[in-house]
Amino acid sequence: MIELKTDASLDAMRASGRVVAHALAGARAAAAPGVTLWELDRAARKVLDEAGAGSPFLGYHPDWAPVPFPAVVCTSVNDAVVHGIPTDEKLGDGDVVSVDCGALLHGWAGDAAVTFTVGRPRPADTRLIRTAEDALAAGIAAAVVGNRIGDIAHAVGRVCREAGYGLPDGLGGHGIGRRMHEDPGVPNEGRPGRGVRLRHGMVLAIEPMVLAGGRDGHYTARDGWTVRTGDGSRAAHAEHTVAITEDGPRILTLP
Repeated sequence: MIELKTDASLDAMRASGRVVAHALAGARAAAAPGVTLWELDRAARKVLDEAGAGSPFLGYHPDWAPVPFPAVVCTSVNDAVVHGIPTDEKLGDGDVVSVDCGALLHGWAGDAAVTFTVGRPRPADTRLIRTAEDALAAGIAAAVVGNRIGDIAHAVGRVCREAGYGLPDGLGGHGIGRRMHEDPGVPNEGRPGRGVRLRHGMVLAIEPMVLAGGRDGHYTARDGWTVRTGDGSRAAHAEHTVAITEDGPRILTLP
């Protein structure tokens, strides 16, 4: 069931989205060679705590996961696509890091992700990250009243495929509101004009995941959470929480 949010609810979600943006900025600012993934989590947690926000990630335990998620951010490094658990692993120069964060504020959720290079970037990684960001921008541009979910999926997928990258089978975005994951699902590839029609008050987390090797295969690591590319290539992930409004897409997870 898809819940249409009121304009007042969208304003409340904007407040939670702003916290997410600041938490991601805090984690990114903390990232440097020699810094551990747990330090990124602590930086984001500090922002959530100061804002009086909770974390929809911490303790999240879907049916497919062996254990509850133990952190407030997902930290996915190099060949990790999404859902990476923070550890004592130290970041190295040139690592590609995706940080995914959520916040719960006054009963409303926000969710966003950013990918960046630690230290000196490689040109191939810069192009990979830019493609994920461009695909997100294309998906957001298609998130208008009267379009369908398939229009968003097609816009995202076209950018990624034209760049020669893979898209992980079965992974994509989702509706969001009182809960982090709500209906409808938002695939990262699809046919235009298909799927649920977009209406004012729908809120979606749009999140391209791009695989550098050009293949779509992936697997879940032994920790039961981290999704890795099947061919060992690097990955990038970009995400915003976006409201569908009569005035056009409203990005709720900007600073």
